[in-house]
Amino acid sequence: MATSKPNTRKLKWSLDFAHKNKQEKSVDVAAPPGYNPSVALAHNTEALRESDSNHLIIKKSWDLALGPLKQVPMNLFIMYMAGNSISIFPIMMVGMLIIRPVKALFTLQQTFKVIEGTHAFGQKFVFFLGQLVNIALALYKCQSMGLLPTHASDWLAFVEPQTRVEYGGGGIIYV
Repeated sequence: MATSKPNTRKLKWSLDFAHKNKQEKSVDVAAPPGYNPSVALAHNTEALRESDSNHLIIKKSWDLALGPLKQVPMNLFIMYMAGNSISIFPIMMVGMLIIRPVKALFTLQQTFKVIEGTHAFGQKFVFFLGQLVNIALALYKCQSMGLLPTHASDWLAFVEPQTRVEYGGGGIIYV
C-alpha cells in the first residue's frame, strides 16, 4: 500500500523556510561600521550621475586624443621590421604610415564633433601633434630608404650624382 505521508526526512544541506513568520522580515539590522545615514541621504544622486557622465566623456575624449601617440611605438616596430630595402612590403608599410595620419588630419573636425567643453582645444592639439609625429616617422623611413629627393641630382638631369669618397665594411682579420 502506498502511503501519502510527505517525506519529512531532513538533509543536512537543506533549509526549511516554512516556519518563518512574515513579520520577522521587518526586523531591523544594525548598520555596518562607518555607515552614517545622514551622509548617505545628503548625496544628490542625479548630480552624481551627471558628474560621472561628464568624467567618462572627458576620459574617452582624452583616450581618443592620445590614440596617435600610442601608435608611435607600434609604428617604430613596423618600420624596423620592414627594413630599408626597396620592395613591395616596405613601400606598402611606408604608404600606410603616411596615408593614415593624413586622412585623420582631414577628418579632425568630424572626429571631435561630439567633444565639447574646456578640454576640447587641448585634445584637438594633442591629436594633431600625434598625427604630425606619425607623419614625421613615415618621412624619416622614406629618407632612410632613399625615396626622398634630398640631393640636387635627384631634381636636375645635368647635375652629377654624389659619389662616395670612402667605403667601409666589416670583415675578418686573418693573422
